[in-house]
Amino acid sequence: MEGDSSCVTFIRRPNTYRYLNRSELRSRLGWAVVQAIYRGLPDFQRTRLEEMGFGPFLRLDELTPNVALIQALKERWDPECHAFLLPWGHMIPTLEDVARITGLRVDGQAVTGVTYTSYQEMAERLLGLEVTRERPSLVPRMRLQASLGVADARHQTGEGQTEYMARLTADARAALAEEEGAAADRDLRRFLILVIGKLILGTRGDPVSCRCLPLLEDLTQVGSCAWGAALLAHLFDSLGTSSRETGVAGFFPLLQVWAYCHLPSLGRGVARQRGAVPLLQRWRFCRDEWSLRRQVTLIHDILDTVPFGHVRWTPYVGEDDATQPGADTGTPPGGGGVPDPIEVIGEARSQLPGNSVGHGLDGPGPGAAGRLGAEVVSEATSDEDYFRAYARRYGAQEYKGTRRPLDPEGWISSLEGVLYSTIQQRDDLQAVVDQLRTELDRAQQMVGGASSSREDPGRSMLEGQLASAVTWAEDALAQLREREQELRTALAQTITLEVEMAELRLRPEAAEVARWRQEAEAATRWQQEATRWRQEVARLRAEAGDLRTQLGEERHRSDMLRSEMKGLERALALVGCSRSAASRSGIPSGSAGHYLTSSSRRQRNEEEARRQERAPEGSETGPRAMAPPSPRPPEGTGESG
Repeated sequence: MEGDSSCVTFIRRPNTYRYLNRSELRSRLGWAVVQAIYRGLPDFQRTRLEEMGFGPFLRLDELTPNVALIQALKERWDPECHAFLLPWGHMIPTLEDVARITGLRVDGQAVTGVTYTSYQEMAERLLGLEVTRERPSLVPRMRLQASLGVADARHQTGEGQTEYMARLTADARAALAEEEGAAADRDLRRFLILVIGKLILGTRGDPVSCRCLPLLEDLTQVGSCAWGAALLAHLFDSLGTSSRETGVAGFFPLLQVWAYCHLPSLGRGVARQRGAVPLLQRWRFCRDEWSLRRQVTLIHDILDTVPFGHVRWTPYVGEDDATQPGADTGTPPGGGGVPDPIEVIGEARSQLPGNSVGHGLDGPGPGAAGRLGAEVVSEATSDEDYFRAYARRYGAQEYKGTRRPLDPEGWISSLEGVLYSTIQQRDDLQAVVDQLRTELDRAQQMVGGASSSREDPGRSMLEGQLASAVTWAEDALAQLREREQELRTALAQTITLEVEMAELRLRPEAAEVARWRQEAEAATRWQQEATRWRQEVARLRAEAGDLRTQLGEERHRSDMLRSEMKGLERALALVGCSRSAASRSGIPSGSAGHYLTSSSRRQRNEEEARRQERAPEGSETGPRAMAPPSPRPPEGTGESG
């Protein structure tokens, strides 16, 4: 699928897990369209573009986007210091990388100016086109592309790439002005706004930005602008966007070739044209059949384990500056680290470090973390101070996407493994050297002198071969010993760094332990108090239960007394009634005494029955049969017949 040279867009598909498992590039403007229009321009127009400095850039072949590499680099981008976070420190593309990879100019006038609320009048006057209604700073891409003669950029059925490019070139040549004049200037401005808006300062949307249009009004001054520096600043601005955005605007092939040149251990690029300039011509993308998520994970794993010595800090040594215009104006490798001011369109000044590893540790505060152009200063005076500060600041930070912090213990284990392997190789090679020396001494003894060597040329040749083998083995042994010494030194430095990091971790941990102890003591006291309170609550609950039992018994007694009092009151009332009746009728009061006696006996029997029911089983006190009341009333009651 033809990729967009200005924007990598990840399209989420259904039935994929949380991170991107499968992706494709949404084609908005292929590099082939720009090349076809460039080839269709008249010779005098291409000469003007060469004088402006766009010739090498426009002759570049299309580079297939490496989506996994771009995504992995974006996940390691620190928007505060505007640099990639790697195990060995900060690392960023520089102006020299831009000049050598793209061929664009990196020195000259800043690409800056005034941002207008509407570009309608300027677009109609300079381009003969109208801007979009939604955003008056954008020109529809299809309308701009059609004005250059390429109205239909789609592949036709059965059309090969060669026929496709020939058709587009012929369409563009037929629509463009063939003589100098106002029409030719308008065509050139249209083509430049297409190249700048979709390649150099590309955006994610389909329309083309025309904010650079004021810089194209005077075509004689276009070549004096630092378009390469603006490309790098715009790319940094795009990398600093939110991690939720699944894409990178800007000229992403710069990141690919920069990684191919400086990090060859990734193995993501394949050389195709040795010696070609700009350097983007030398590489092609090495395709991978793994899923995107798997590729990104593998790239992070490789970046976490790449030895410091495998990074190519000066990949352009030996390059011919005469064949690369603008390369001598870039910052030389290993420069003094002075930031180069780069103006971003419509934004404030941004400062870019001048070497591949920018020591940017003491960055701006949280309020300026997302602001492009904040100057980052480091107080480190040596590499050791820088790496210590880097470890203190980023040692506990997890890389976006990898969730893997810097691990000195892992480095130590890896270095110990490599050192052990190197020692084994050294011992094996030492044994080979000793054996070769023994064979060489034996051959020399067999030769016995120069005269014997002349008589037997075969032995002399054998002696020379053995001597060469011994020399080669000794050189290899010396290299292994040097490598062993380097590994021992790196191991010692890593152990020292790990100890220092442990000390730095222990300082806050000691304060935390003291605070935790105080909190533990307070918690113990609270626990003891809670236990005591629980015991007190249990005791109070037991007392409350006893009190409720006693209260129930007292209530029962009061009920009994109340019932007895009512019975007595009724008895007294009956006695009073019987006495008054007896006094009126002359009947003796013996019957009233009999009633009181029988009532009192009945109450005693009921009380005795209740007492026996409450008595435990097996006791001597048991229910007793009550004798029925005597049917014969006592004497003197006066109730007999």
